[in-house]
Amino acid sequence: MDGDRMSNDFLEKNPWSALRQFTNARIALGRAGNSLPTGPLLAFNLSHAQARDAVHHPLDADSLHEQLRANGFTTLDVHSAAPDRQHYLRRPDLGRRLSEESREALAQASIEAPEVVFVIADGLSACAAAKQSIPLLRAVSLRLADWRIGPVVVARQARVALGDDIGEILRTRLVVMLIGERPGLSSPDSLGIYLTYAPKVGCADAQRNCISNVRPEGLSHGAAAHKLHYLLTHARRLGLTGVGLKDESDGLLEEALKDASTAIAAPDAN
Repeated sequence: MDGDRMSNDFLEKNPWSALRQFTNARIALGRAGNSLPTGPLLAFNLSHAQARDAVHHPLDADSLHEQLRANGFTTLDVHSAAPDRQHYLRRPDLGRRLSEESREALAQASIEAPEVVFVIADGLSACAAAKQSIPLLRAVSLRLADWRIGPVVVARQARVALGDDIGEILRTRLVVMLIGERPGLSSPDSLGIYLTYAPKVGCADAQRNCISNVRPEGLSHGAAAHKLHYLLTHARRLGLTGVGLKDESDGLLEEALKDASTAIAAPDAN
């Protein structure tokens, strides 16, 4: 008891502590002398360990294929030229191109040239790909009933540009990379979406559109699907992605929500 009382006596609270309810950012943690209090310090160490684990945790590709097929998707499996996680982390260039075995397998895949191909990639957080990709795919596929959608490609040891290699071989008009983002200290399971029109090896980042922080605590699956559908529709119409394609989906979503609210509030004419 005396030790607890002494610890509380030396703990100085931050006057901004009330703001912590609005953000996961590490603000207003208090102070004990010149150091952080023990609780916030231990929480920081835990978050750091979770972020490191997310980078090194392997993607369970077999389970992902099984879940995708259970949801009605056909699948293909590929691997980058990085033979393992150590090479992947040290040689980003290897993660941007397919292994020879995967290249041959895709070239032999007998599928009609699709309008869009979705690639689920481990990236820097396999747990993000495993947790967020299927709910997102379910949400966006409902909006793409008139699209020719190719098989979902599951890619291991993958960087964003691997989608260019995949898309070029499959002759797809658009490729969508669903890839685990670099883990943050409060977001080890955040998914990124990268959309590229006319993918081919050598595409620059300026030719892509990106939607980031897809997770329940960030951008929800439904909101991400809304944005992705908007970008896909306009990319197909304009024949481009990247800096020439502006995301104006937020205004449309606000209008839809406003119309829905008005309809609910309106008195029943009957």
